[in-house]
Amino acid sequence: MGAIALSLWQSGLFQQELLNPGGWNQFRRFIGASIHPDLSAELLRLTLDASLTTLAYAVCGTVLTIFLGIIGGIFASEVWWRSGVAQSKHSLISPWWLSIRFLLAVPRAIHEMIWGLFFVNLWGLDPLTAVLAIAIPFGAITAKVFSEILDETPRQPLQNLLNSGVAPPIAFIYSLLPQAFLNLLSYSFYRFECSIRSAAVLGIIGAGGLGYQIFLSLQSLQYEQLWTFFYALVVLNGAVDFSSAWLRQKLGCASRLDLNLTQAKRRKYGKDGGNRADGEEFQPQPSTFSPCLALLQTLKSKISPHAILLGISLLLLPFCFWYVRADYRKLWAPRTRQLLTEVVQASFPPDWSIAAQLPWLSVQTVAMAVLAIALAGLGGMVLSFPAAHNFFLPGGLLNRGRQTEIRTLLSWAMLLFVRIFLLFCRAIPAPIWALVVLFVLFPGILPGAIALGIHNLGILGRLKAEVIENLDFRPLEALKTQGAPSSLVFFYGVLPMTLPRFVAYDLYRWEVCMRETVIVGLVGAGGLGRVLTEQLSSFDYRSLVITLGGFIVLTFGIDWISAQMRRSLR
Repeated sequence: MGAIALSLWQSGLFQQELLNPGGWNQFRRFIGASIHPDLSAELLRLTLDASLTTLAYAVCGTVLTIFLGIIGGIFASEVWWRSGVAQSKHSLISPWWLSIRFLLAVPRAIHEMIWGLFFVNLWGLDPLTAVLAIAIPFGAITAKVFSEILDETPRQPLQNLLNSGVAPPIAFIYSLLPQAFLNLLSYSFYRFECSIRSAAVLGIIGAGGLGYQIFLSLQSLQYEQLWTFFYALVVLNGAVDFSSAWLRQKLGCASRLDLNLTQAKRRKYGKDGGNRADGEEFQPQPSTFSPCLALLQTLKSKISPHAILLGISLLLLPFCFWYVRADYRKLWAPRTRQLLTEVVQASFPPDWSIAAQLPWLSVQTVAMAVLAIALAGLGGMVLSFPAAHNFFLPGGLLNRGRQTEIRTLLSWAMLLFVRIFLLFCRAIPAPIWALVVLFVLFPGILPGAIALGIHNLGILGRLKAEVIENLDFRPLEALKTQGAPSSLVFFYGVLPMTLPRFVAYDLYRWEVCMRETVIVGLVGAGGLGRVLTEQLSSFDYRSLVITLGGFIVLTFGIDWISAQMRRSLR
């Protein structure tokens, strides 16, 4: 609470005028255009092309991300070095292991927008810019997560194979990887969803796709066209989100980020109020929706997720790489080496004159991230309960008895409305939210915090809803069988079981918000992000080295604080 209060004071909430009265007319025009978007044939063709571009960037970036993540994750895992190095050489493990983790931490700390702006200076607006801007930071993040998954996987099978004389790499492949496969696959799906959002963000710097069209429409005040692109981006994110969730469910993956929960050990309420068999999921009472639910259940039972994954690999991936047509030869072209050499030479000696501003800019950046995560965390927690399909629907925790058709309809309507709202919040890039907020607020920390808060509210609301959907309902059932009303079951059962994981998600997203302050800084929201984008745009590499170094140190500090706090919640 103290950090939030100090951040509010830092934002100028109590010290200066924040509202911009002159922007309300534009804001009303913007909202009014949502009910009559531009549906002309020409614009719809442009929307389809932009949607395919965004999807192709995300697919190509995710493929490279997973490739880098697997290689980096194996070599950054402690278990790899302990299984692959002789017992007599264990003293050499720590330096190598820690060095690789440090090397992965540097690209992870730099937001993909910064990578994109840097690559634009090298290769212009070639699609390679967007693909690598996604792959490099996401590859480092994925490598870190993959290494943690491998380190937390049970090692007894590995030890048995090693003791039997099996070569360490073979033992590693045949023992740890099969056990960790579902967790690795689950996180890969989540990273693909993130890549869709990042591909839209990179469009703002000119990489093309829906983000680019949205930015152009917003700059030219073409709000009807803007809402057409908004709806297309929401539909694209929704399709990816739904298909990802369905595939993970069919394959037995617990959720996007709860990587170490075993789905087979989870029990949930059934229609009759008793425990269901292990591995079965909660199903809401069908009521008036039984024909639709029956059709969905039939389709789910007939379609194999392995066939879908094979189809994606054989059809979607080649199509996306062909559609993007990135010129990968530029990676080793002589001109690239020449430009990189010029950048390095232009970066030294560093210009330390900017260093005096870094403490104040760092305070602004931290304040923006704190306010953003406070808004997103509280809002996401409140909306996660109606967004969970096992809470308010008929047969859910707070709706156990027989319901009228009207109440059933209202329950489904609330679920769909909240999920669509959360989808809308996370689908629209944070810089676009910042530009919308700047209609009615003057530039500064507060608009950036609100924009980041709205965007992350959509992400946290969905992640927290999955926490609720994956709860072990046996303690809650025990409370209800003793006669406890629904309100007491919620306050004495649901909240104590969910709050620690809710806070862990908030702390995780706080780390991400620190990196995302860069992208709202691009539109004048303040902090280190604004200075970084200005220095990159003006090719001021001598000052950029100092500012970027300060940002990386600040990010590492926030990561360490967040990690310590999350560790205390375990």
